[in-house]
Amino acid sequence: MTNLPAISSPVPDMGVSLLRVGGALVTVLALFLAGVWLFKNWQRLTMRRGTAPKLNVLEVRPLGQRQAIYVVAYEQQRLLLASSSAGVTLLSHLPSADPEVIEEAPKLSFAQAFQQVLARKS
Repeated sequence: MTNLPAISSPVPDMGVSLLRVGGALVTVLALFLAGVWLFKNWQRLTMRRGTAPKLNVLEVRPLGQRQAIYVVAYEQQRLLLASSSAGVTLLSHLPSADPEVIEEAPKLSFAQAFQQVLARKS
């Protein structure tokens, strides 16, 4: 028998090819998921670096199916708002949110404060 020289095949090894394709797939999926996470959390990331937001919802109380009452703060102002299926209505301006004023003010429950606002309206 004669020794024939080994013929090199033009097809690369199947294991290496599968490893390369699998690695590329994992890389593409990781980049996609990172992009989705960044898209969803972009506002949260930019808010941490910037200044504090000027508009905050301090408290929410649902009143019924589609009605709720909100205490909203904008800079130093506080507002009492009501929302319903018809829209949003300003009920009252509340005292400013200064810490000194809050400490000196008598502690009222939400129901008592709401009663006072309704008494002022009528």
